[in-house]
Amino acid sequence: MSYLDDAVRAAIRPVKRGVEDELLARPGVIGVDIGEKVTGGLPTGRAAIVVYVRAKGPGHPWQIPPEVRGVPTDVVAETIVLHRAMVTRPAETVAAERHQVLRGGIGIGPARSFRVVPPEVPKAGEYVIAGTLGAFAVTRDEHRKVLGLTTFHVGCADDSWSVGDGFVHPSRVDGGVPGADEVAVLDRAALAGSVCAAGLWTGSRPVRAEVVDIGAVTGDAEARIGSTVRKRGRTTRLTYGVVASVDATIRLDFGGGIGVRTVRDQVRVHSADRFGDHGDSGAVLVDADNRVVGLYVAGSGRTGFANPVRPLLRQLDVELLTAGAPWSRRTGRGA
Repeated sequence: MSYLDDAVRAAIRPVKRGVEDELLARPGVIGVDIGEKVTGGLPTGRAAIVVYVRAKGPGHPWQIPPEVRGVPTDVVAETIVLHRAMVTRPAETVAAERHQVLRGGIGIGPARSFRVVPPEVPKAGEYVIAGTLGAFAVTRDEHRKVLGLTTFHVGCADDSWSVGDGFVHPSRVDGGVPGADEVAVLDRAALAGSVCAAGLWTGSRPVRAEVVDIGAVTGDAEARIGSTVRKRGRTTRLTYGVVASVDATIRLDFGGGIGVRTVRDQVRVHSADRFGDHGDSGAVLVDADNRVVGLYVAGSGRTGFANPVRPLLRQLDVELLTAGAPWSRRTGRGA
């Protein structure tokens, strides 16, 4: 896969931003991005505005123009879904991990169950949810609370969420028990702009600023196109990918009374194999220097989408907890 020059992307970006809402309003369109135009299965070397659609073929109703303001378009059939796991009862889909000291990359889920009906699920009933606890952050206020980071659709799940909702590790999907396995409570959340995230207050629970199978978190950084990233999720464990774009705008169905929302400027990752799956939402993307660059939200097979980390930290009003930052729970501040 080749990657477009930064100057080329910078020139196309305002055009893409100017037309993406109009394109997203067309039937079947689920995303707009910047990428290399592919014709007949072969890359052309030309930069394009990429339009993701649910299906592609002659007679499709959206009629994407061949170019916009002199920039060619490329219509790509794609399925992009939120990657939380949701089941009617606990199932042995994954060997449950139990960590006395919380780390990034482990399974977590709400202690409460959710009433879900079709078409969001095949059969109406009470469902439980699993996602991933990605990394840890510290609030910027005087309380300096340690929060575990995950996605909005894992932390809030539906429109009945409230601050103080309990979370268990392992998740109820993996046999966690409300009360006995509670490790955190919902402290804050955001679903706007490029951010789909939640912060879970871990209270007195011991935490370690590292990600299982990856190591100590050293900081945060912007995702760089062409760079290799890793993520460790509850379901697929450790996977690798390459950053292909930082310009993806996608429409996601959050269900549960929240409905379809648009998230912008997402990090798009391609992998030679499956990058993520249901239950991996909330995992952090980490670069070669163990810096967090994104929060995994959704995907489709070998393609994954993630919030850029720095807007997420700003919107939640937190700073990333790193292995090099001394911390004292007795004082609540850096030691």
